Amino acid sequence: MDNFTAMSRFLLMSFPGNPEIEILHASLFLVLYLVALTGNSLIIITTSIDHTLHSPMYFFLKHLSCLDLCYITVTVPRCICDSFMHSGSISLWECILQCFAFTACGSAEMAMLTVMCYDRYVAICFPLHYEIIMDVHTCVYGLFAVWISGVIAGVMHTAATFSIHFCGPKVIHQFFCDIPQLLKLSCSNDYINELGVTAFITFAAFLCFIFIGFSYAHIFSTVLKIPSAEGRAKAFSTCLPHLCVVMLFFSTGAFEFLKVHSDSPSGLDFLLTVLYTIVPPTLNPMIYSLRNKAMRVALTKVLKESKVYLF
Repeated sequence: MDNFTAMSRFLLMSFPGNPEIEILHASLFLVLYLVALTGNSLIIITTSIDHTLHSPMYFFLKHLSCLDLCYITVTVPRCICDSFMHSGSISLWECILQCFAFTACGSAEMAMLTVMCYDRYVAICFPLHYEIIMDVHTCVYGLFAVWISGVIAGVMHTAATFSIHFCGPKVIHQFFCDIPQLLKLSCSNDYINELGVTAFITFAAFLCFIFIGFSYAHIFSTVLKIPSAEGRAKAFSTCLPHLCVVMLFFSTGAFEFLKVHSDSPSGLDFLLTVLYTIVPPTLNPMIYSLRNKAMRVALTKVLKESKVYLF
């Protein structure tokens, strides 16, 4: 309780003493956020109203887009407002909520990509049993497991982070309440619990990555055995977008995890943070809409119908 009373507010400082760069970065963030908002909203709307996309694959894709919207909304809108208002003050409880939501969404997205990989594995390696295995109950249970895993990870990370005793400057050199930056405000080595949670989550992420790798090894092996070129192309078209999204998510996360966290963050540190917080939710809709023919057709149909309705 003393810790909570002493640290009532934090100061977010991504570009200290440089208001011109702060406005520029806020404008760029606004553009990227609008792109992410538009792209993910279009996927959610399209997969909801187009009956040809009412399958497990697009069911999970719709919820991945929901996660992407939550993931980017947790940090970016507040950062934009703070930059335009030249005020980075954030209360302790707002910081706690932001840490929880960001960690929960990131962990849930990792779980969602793993579940989506399992869906593609069953669809291509066991096509005759696909409808039996991936029935409505399986999809709902999978979605439930995704959100539960995200909430558990969020609670563990947040509880471990804010159980430490903060002291010194209340300055966070980042545009949101980033856990590594918060740990630097610790008075002593009492953040060992957070390191344990981080190790556990990292191990879980590694298991997900291994599962996805083995699944795609079986998928590619099965696809290459398909006799017709058209059949192979169709199978690849349903897998490659997901594989690209997986590589984008894990690679940007790995850059952030492996980078050296210095006491005075540089522009490179900020860029790497942007890579794993903003780039995946922004690019995911583009990857799925450009690489998936069914999605492109459905999006075109929805846009045409909305144009006719408006005009």
